[in-house]
Amino acid sequence: MGGYILKRLFSAIPVLLGITVIVFLIMAMIPGDPATAILGSYATPENVARLNRHLGLDEPLWRQYFIWLGNLLQGDFGRSFVLNRPVLDEILDRFSATLILAGTAFVLCALLGILAGVVSAARQYGLADKAITFVVILGISVPSFFLGMMMILLFAVQLRWFPVSGMYSIWGGGDLPDLIRHLTMPALALSVVATGVVARLSRGAMLEVLRQDFIRTARAKGVHERRVIWGHALRAAMVSIIPVLGIQAGFVLSGAVYIEMVFQWPGVGRMLVDGILKRDILLVQGGVVFIAACYVGFNIIVDVAQAWLDPRIKT
Repeated sequence: MGGYILKRLFSAIPVLLGITVIVFLIMAMIPGDPATAILGSYATPENVARLNRHLGLDEPLWRQYFIWLGNLLQGDFGRSFVLNRPVLDEILDRFSATLILAGTAFVLCALLGILAGVVSAARQYGLADKAITFVVILGISVPSFFLGMMMILLFAVQLRWFPVSGMYSIWGGGDLPDLIRHLTMPALALSVVATGVVARLSRGAMLEVLRQDFIRTARAKGVHERRVIWGHALRAAMVSIIPVLGIQAGFVLSGAVYIEMVFQWPGVGRMLVDGILKRDILLVQGGVVFIAACYVGFNIIVDVAQAWLDPRIKT
């Protein structure tokens, strides 16, 4: 298993390098000048040129990339032009909020999706299967940001059950119940589509396993149906479900960007949007690379878990 983990870690290096190239080039192609954005539209050309020289933006593009990459490899993400603080400090401050939101949404999508998929497969063509299928298709069809806005309108504005936005109440609070009240709607809105996908693919994986010989053998031996479903079949189906969870983890993490904007959640996604609008290049580059590294790391964990469940994958 140690060799397999090392192999997966090394295979992630070119992926991350490719991401740095893409992010750097995209930010370089965005119209607008960071120096002008910082100094304002009334800045003189001399001051703009002086600031560009100070920030190293007058260097050739390839040289800017290698300087940035070299600093990145040493853990130096640079300094935000707009916030005037280290990019890594800003990312880490924001990432805890994103982790709470995306982590909660992922736990919801994993638990509810697998539960719905197993029940749907166990009751194939029954009333429960049809009801779950209808709800799942409905959930997959509705965009998360639209669902989030409808939830705000209904549960926050009309019924006043939950706060409209933010992570904590502005007049104090800061405790766990206050956090849960603010977290409920964005986490649900973010998890709906992923839950539907996990449920659909879990149902398919379970149906495939339930047709295999070892399930028939277990039933013929008189093993209780509940143990056949939740013990034998689900364990075998998890080999197919775990990669789906890995993909959905990335979807939830990237989807947090627009959900954070809808609910004014103070996470990395909102930071990235603010950074793009203000042409804060280093902040956006660092934030995207950080999120991508988390995504790649999570996929490695998923692959290792899959290999642990099915040792044939290591070969």
